Amino acid sequence: MTPEILGTYAAAIFLLIGAGFSLVGVLGLIKFNDAMSRLHAPTKVGTVGIGALLLASMTYSFVSGVPSFHEFLIMAFLFVTAPISANFIAKVNIHQSHCEPVPEPAGDETWSVLDISEEDRELEEDGEPR
Repeated sequence: MTPEILGTYAAAIFLLIGAGFSLVGVLGLIKFNDAMSRLHAPTKVGTVGIGALLLASMTYSFVSGVPSFHEFLIMAFLFVTAPISANFIAKVNIHQSHCEPVPEPAGDETWSVLDISEEDRELEEDGEPR
């Protein structure tokens, strides 16, 4: 087999993988009821699906003799921005009370907030730096 045929098969496999992951993401988006559940399917599965489709495009462009790195830049942008946008969407849903509130932490209350513990307050009052 020639490298062109192997590259074409590789591109076809990447297309099938990308289409399969995208289909699972779409089905999850349709099936889940609330926004927080719907958020999971397109961000996790859709990113891998679109990444595989872009990888198929890159493979085919290299096989056809016209290499292109535009798809790599799109993939890098997608992998950087998808988790950030999902985090912001989740925070909006939590703050607008569209979902169940986050449970209170057990024991230590300063683990994820800007609250200062009693020991640190005493140190600040004594004039010692934190």
